[in-house]
Amino acid sequence: MSDARSRGAQRKRRFGKDGTPIQWGKRSLEGPGVWVSCVKGKESQTVGELYDLFESLAAELWPEDAAGHDDSPDEDLSLEDQISKEVAAMKRPRDERLFTNCQTNTPCVVFISCKAPVDPVKLVVTHVQNVKNTGVTRTKYTHRFFPVSASCGTNLADIQALCRRVFAPFFEAQDQSKTYRYKVEARIRNHTSLGKLEVIQEVAKCVPETYVVDLDNAEVYFLVEIFKSVCGVSVITDYYELQKFNVMEIANEKNGEGKFKEGEGRVHS
Repeated sequence: MSDARSRGAQRKRRFGKDGTPIQWGKRSLEGPGVWVSCVKGKESQTVGELYDLFESLAAELWPEDAAGHDDSPDEDLSLEDQISKEVAAMKRPRDERLFTNCQTNTPCVVFISCKAPVDPVKLVVTHVQNVKNTGVTRTKYTHRFFPVSASCGTNLADIQALCRRVFAPFFEAQDQSKTYRYKVEARIRNHTSLGKLEVIQEVAKCVPETYVVDLDNAEVYFLVEIFKSVCGVSVITDYYELQKFNVMEIANEKNGEGKFKEGEGRVHS
């Protein structure tokens, strides 16, 4: 009886609360990728709608690399073809997928890792700008996006090295004679070793002297996301103009305040 109960428990633990297979002994959270906050209890549904959204965007932004991923609308397929499509996607080798859901074991938090050539920042900014223009979120349970260009462990030396590597291409592309206003946006969750101010100060060391801190009217935002033992960073402009990538707030503003209730979104135009 006890053996049967033990085997049952093992079977139940093959999948996490967010619907993804548990991969024992493997690091599951790593960037580049996109952190997403969602409705509590709807993590698995959020993963499904993010796959559809991201694959559709990738087909537009990186058509050659997304060509091997069938993105035909499900409503045009028969029930049998829809099931076959889903099974084929599940069987697709992990290293062939542009997007992979990574287990977080945390309510309301989803992380989708991205494979090259996908740029998480370009992916998210494109979608959020579309939402701002149309008022259509294309998702029901997703609230806010937080893209990271790369990730590392949560020690200060690694974080500083990661920032220098990620920020360098951005700095090189800017006018070197101009002074820019910037702000470090740090978010720390399920982590107790590092403090927010400590992280901000470390990230600021990686910013050139021609950049000055401006907490109220920044032009450039350096995003830092620390979740458990993983730190991700990215560089963003127009972050506050785009409501910190909260698509629900953007859609509400476009369509009329209070139009969407908790757990709802305007999926179709």
